[in-house]
Amino acid sequence: MEVLKEKVEEEEAAEREEAAERAERGEKTLRPVEVRREEAPLTQEALRDLEKKLSEILVPGKISISTKDTIDILKLPVSYQTNTPKEEHLLQVADNFSRQYSDLCPDRVPLFLHPVNECGLPKFVSTTLRPTLMPYPELYNWESCAQFVSDFLSMVPLPDPLKPIVQQQEKAPAKKYAIKPPRDLSSKFEQEQEMKQQEQIKAEEERRLREEEERLLEAEKAKIDPLHGLRVHCWVLVLSGKREVPETFFIDPFTARSYSPQDDHFLGIESLWNHKNYWVNMQDCWNCCKDLVFDLGDPVRWEYLLLGTDKPHLSTTEEEDTGMNDDEDLDNLCKDDKDKSFDMPSSWVEQIDISPEAFETRCPNGKKVIQYKRAKLEKWAPYLNSNGLVCRLTTYEDAECTKTLEIKEWYQNREDMLERKQINKVTGLNIDYFKPGHPQALRVHSYKTMQPGMDRVMEFYETARVDGLIKREETPKTMTEYYQGRSDFLSYRHINFGPRVKKLVLNSAESNPRPVVKITERFSRNPAKPADEDVAERVFLILDERIQLRYHCREDHITASKREFLRRTEVDSKGNKTIMTADMCVSFEVEPMEHTKKLLYQYEAMMQLKNEEKLSRHQAWESELEVLEILKLREEEEEAHTLTISIYDTKRNEKSKEYREAMERVMHEEHLRQVEAQLDYLAPFLAQLPPGEKLTRWQAVRLKDECLSDFKQRLIDKANLIQARFEKETQELQKKQQWYQENQVTLTTEDEDFYLSYCSQAMFRIRILEQRLNRHKELAPLKYLALEEKLYKDPRLVELLKVFA
Repeated sequence: MEVLKEKVEEEEAAEREEAAERAERGEKTLRPVEVRREEAPLTQEALRDLEKKLSEILVPGKISISTKDTIDILKLPVSYQTNTPKEEHLLQVADNFSRQYSDLCPDRVPLFLHPVNECGLPKFVSTTLRPTLMPYPELYNWESCAQFVSDFLSMVPLPDPLKPIVQQQEKAPAKKYAIKPPRDLSSKFEQEQEMKQQEQIKAEEERRLREEEERLLEAEKAKIDPLHGLRVHCWVLVLSGKREVPETFFIDPFTARSYSPQDDHFLGIESLWNHKNYWVNMQDCWNCCKDLVFDLGDPVRWEYLLLGTDKPHLSTTEEEDTGMNDDEDLDNLCKDDKDKSFDMPSSWVEQIDISPEAFETRCPNGKKVIQYKRAKLEKWAPYLNSNGLVCRLTTYEDAECTKTLEIKEWYQNREDMLERKQINKVTGLNIDYFKPGHPQALRVHSYKTMQPGMDRVMEFYETARVDGLIKREETPKTMTEYYQGRSDFLSYRHINFGPRVKKLVLNSAESNPRPVVKITERFSRNPAKPADEDVAERVFLILDERIQLRYHCREDHITASKREFLRRTEVDSKGNKTIMTADMCVSFEVEPMEHTKKLLYQYEAMMQLKNEEKLSRHQAWESELEVLEILKLREEEEEAHTLTISIYDTKRNEKSKEYREAMERVMHEEHLRQVEAQLDYLAPFLAQLPPGEKLTRWQAVRLKDECLSDFKQRLIDKANLIQARFEKETQELQKKQQWYQENQVTLTTEDEDFYLSYCSQAMFRIRILEQRLNRHKELAPLKYLALEEKLYKDPRLVELLKVFA
């Protein structure tokens, strides 16, 4: 607080000196103006002519520095350009509050109460807030909502880090005329010598800059910030209590990160405000924000601007309640509060309206670049880049950001499930990360080049593979595979290759495989077998024609059994079949057993190992082919970088759009056919004829007569139906009237009301039926004649009925 007080005193002294200088300059310049006015007074007409002439003068090269965006204020609502009487009253209240605050707390910085808006009009900070409910579920959670806001905001440092609003002064305009430079008469030899000298100076300067940068790096660690605790910043405070918020926390709007009040980054709070009120912190921030009590209803800790009904109140104790039992005092207190209360005016800003396109775009124009120290973060909206790139983080070696160290890229909606890519510019190592769903179950791919047979590491989703492969490491001479969850308990396979016979080309492993010289396989423990018979590791030495076995060690032993087979050809030089001999198997057994010493057992074991060696070599060849397939697939995916589009995204999904339009077209055609079928008066009669048969004149006449006869009968049936309903309603009404005449003396008031209501409804129905019957009688002949005319004009009958027309 002492540092802040000294800083404020220095600023006040500087302002007083500047005001005195302006006053002196004002006295010196006023006198000549007064003399000129006495000599040549200007009329209103002369002033208008002068203003017109000055407006026609164009000053080229004018430099204007402004922190405001280009906004057409004429298109803004009236509330942006003017203040209502209530807002003017609020500004007066705020000025009065600010004056009292400055008198009571002269050592504190001025309050941030009413900055100017886009139109240069002062507006109170609380009226700039307007709570709005948005139709996006992502904004109902504070994390996603804060991230959405931070993507839209761009960090622009204040001209003065100690004050929230400072108007920048415009630079002086450039001169209209300039002297032309003289002709270049210098010597080319001297220029070359000068260039060499400049190169030497540049090299020396680069060395000096490197040394200076190293020195600055060391000095930065021990450097003390002179503006520590004086910079101005605004952030969001979320109070505990409502919406199941367990504890109070802060949200930084530029990073969308949350912080506890105990965090050392936040040194103090000057004021708080929301859309209802404004509070000033009256607590000491000597221990940052760690000891602050966020009870806004406590006027000792938080001084409020407006006394309204929405202000939170402290719970009163029993001792305080005893002094307020008098009804008269309570009425006077309520009357005083009512007189002093002043509600916050409604917000002057328009309601937030975010279209689905703008919500998906996130950043302004779909892109945002944030420059950090030795790093740059770039963000894009989904589908803005054709390759699905949405974020890129680039780290640099130097402060000027010219030497790239590493690039990290994040992707979305990739059909190849690529999620993240990491590129190390120093080592040349590339690492691709994939989400589940890749055709080859690829999870991570680390490589320096896409050329086959080079250093690379592939990691897989083992649950998506039938062989349980989780990792494959490859070098020019080796390949190592790691397995998990296999039925044969294989967990490790290491393959050593010899030199290739021919030069490798892509997809040539099938015709030009690398010769396998050694295969090492390791197995997990199989509890169904004894440890002495459960192989832990086997090595196929193909060039030496040897097979080495190492078994699992028993729990109560420190050594394991081993066995080595000398694999010879099945026939000798004379063509005789090789017979198993004792020197072809060398073994070390912890507890020797009789059956393992027999040549038959050793022969069968060696024959089985030969088959397994062939299978292992074949699997090594298949692994090489799979690597080539993955590399070819990755090249195709990187070249195409196809993006997936949801079926619900009707604007981007062309296939879904075409399918929907086709379905709508089919439904429309079907609807037209149904309507046509409903209106086709000849359809029931044409259905009686054989399909595809051409009508004769006699059949056409018969169809016309049958159609007219059927239509006439339907008209008669309809009239009879209306007549029958009319007679039925009349008979029921007569019966009810007769019943009323017979029981009129004994009826209650309720029965009479029911009778009258029934008669009214019955008479209404009878009148409606009578009107319908009369109308039907009038329209029936007209409808008959209209149908007869349609039949004579029907294209299917018109040629056949010309004679009868």
